[in-house]
Amino acid sequence: MPSDIVDDRNILTTVDVKKYYPIREGFNPFGRSQRKYVRAVDGVSLSIPKGKTVAVVGESGCGKTTLARTITLMVPPTSGSIIFNGVDIAKEKIKPKVLYRDIQMVFQDPDSSLDPRIKIKDTIAEPIRSLVGGSEAEVNRYVRTSMEAVGLSEEQGSRPPKQLSGGQRQRVAIARAIAPQPKLIVLDEPTSALDASVQAQILSLLLDLQNKYNLSYMLITHNISVAQYLSDQTAVMYAGNLVEYGDTKTVIRKPRHPYTITLIQSAPIPDPLKRNLLSIEIKGEVPSAINPPSGCRFNPRCPYAEKICTEINPPLREISPGHFVACHFAEKTGT
Repeated sequence: MPSDIVDDRNILTTVDVKKYYPIREGFNPFGRSQRKYVRAVDGVSLSIPKGKTVAVVGESGCGKTTLARTITLMVPPTSGSIIFNGVDIAKEKIKPKVLYRDIQMVFQDPDSSLDPRIKIKDTIAEPIRSLVGGSEAEVNRYVRTSMEAVGLSEEQGSRPPKQLSGGQRQRVAIARAIAPQPKLIVLDEPTSALDASVQAQILSLLLDLQNKYNLSYMLITHNISVAQYLSDQTAVMYAGNLVEYGDTKTVIRKPRHPYTITLIQSAPIPDPLKRNLLSIEIKGEVPSAINPPSGCRFNPRCPYAEKICTEINPPLREISPGHFVACHFAEKTGT
């Protein structure tokens, strides 16, 4: 398993975390039927080492954002353990003021995550006042330090968000996240709403902040290039399950799960002479999260699938040091 509860080198470890959403059904004249659930996250175990970045990648609807929201307790897990700094925050009653000083989140769209009526400096000051406390002079010092760290001027701090560019607004969101001096920051598609040139600046800023403050990141992204640039380890999700996990260079250069292979091969390359041509063709559609297929959830679309794939959902197994794959035929895919 890629998770290790007793390893104090990890800032966070999840063990078999599940998040199910019940479906509200209409009137049934034939009596009560079995209750159904959307299995958004269905048994995910992973670890985030201290001072490192773990990217969770996958196509839309795979459950990666729900996993991030569950880890931060924005939504409570249905079951499983979330061990942060040695404490199972899914089971222990942790005061939000204590938890969210150590865990912060940067959302995808700064336009929706920033209050348009509040000046930038007050937006950054808000989590400091509520989570850290201190005198107004101390709060202002935190604000200045955070703004300087992300490249914002004091003059910009007096403006409302609408007077800043998209990249500057995302810098504000990052400044707000680092202001309470957290240990872990969850980055939910932090650059997908930005222009390509601005994306590179924000990614470089995140790396600089990580090195300066020894931050740990959980990066949620569908962009393989972003994961390759920013992360140390990569976890690939498909239909609520973790299907591959390991060192980012290994996962991207030597993918072994059929889904990971197709995901990487389909990543766009900005060169018309080097267009990606899939060596494995994916047929069919993403399975239903309400009624997923039996066995491996990728089996209806997998060119390697055999009978066992429809009967048993393969667990993550270590096929090389630190490289885990949930596939019955991982050795075949690597040939």
